[in-house]
Amino acid sequence: MSYDTRGHYQIELLKLALARSPRSYVAVPSKHELSQYRTLRHVQLERELDVLWTFTNLKREKELLAVPIPIDRGLLGWRLMLINSKDQEKFKQLSVEQLKELRSGQVHDWPDLTVLQENGFNVAPSSSYKGLFAMLKRQRIAYFPRSATEIWPELEQHKDEGISVDSHWALYYPAPLYFFVSKEKPELAQAIEQGLRAAMADGSMKQLFLQHFADYIARAALDKRQVIQLINNDLSNSTPLTDKSLWFDPKKGY
Repeated sequence: MSYDTRGHYQIELLKLALARSPRSYVAVPSKHELSQYRTLRHVQLERELDVLWTFTNLKREKELLAVPIPIDRGLLGWRLMLINSKDQEKFKQLSVEQLKELRSGQVHDWPDLTVLQENGFNVAPSSSYKGLFAMLKRQRIAYFPRSATEIWPELEQHKDEGISVDSHWALYYPAPLYFFVSKEKPELAQAIEQGLRAAMADGSMKQLFLQHFADYIARAALDKRQVIQLINNDLSNSTPLTDKSLWFDPKKGY
């Protein structure tokens, strides 16, 4: 597991779940920075890594064992847009079709790339997450969709590069962020799920969620944005889409 700013909540939640689990496990962050593909392969092949968190899709659930609880309540699928600051007024005037025609960017092995393309968006694949910020700055892409939980720290990191958050649009598609383990470790998956459900029941998961994300949710002002609903065709039939207790509700803020 990579201990970066995008992973603080997930690591704390995993530790919380394991503490609530009837089994005895201890979470220790990985010392290595790996690409998403290599991280998936390391867990699948049981090389150094036991647990990862990632946006699920059919391929990942075929290769790995998912803990089927969206650990960020689906906030990953609520997308705002990083844009060049000078384009704020331009984005307010766009129609949905015009927005789709503008070139955006995603990393080539992220499931988001397929979701956006299948919904008619013009998306440029990149081999590098960091490279997408350079592409935006150089206007090789017009915007970079990021989740409501990721975008504010990223904006702070790139505050001197003429980048801002579009104030008008939001995209939404079901994007369950799951913990995954090797298919050879069902007992670990069961322990994590038991711990997560215990943390949900006693309110400690909600407390941790709001501790990390309440400010970001307030800044996103999702209820004041024009939301474009997208379809995600790459989810398994077991995805708990109808269990409203597991998913973020913008009207409730949780």
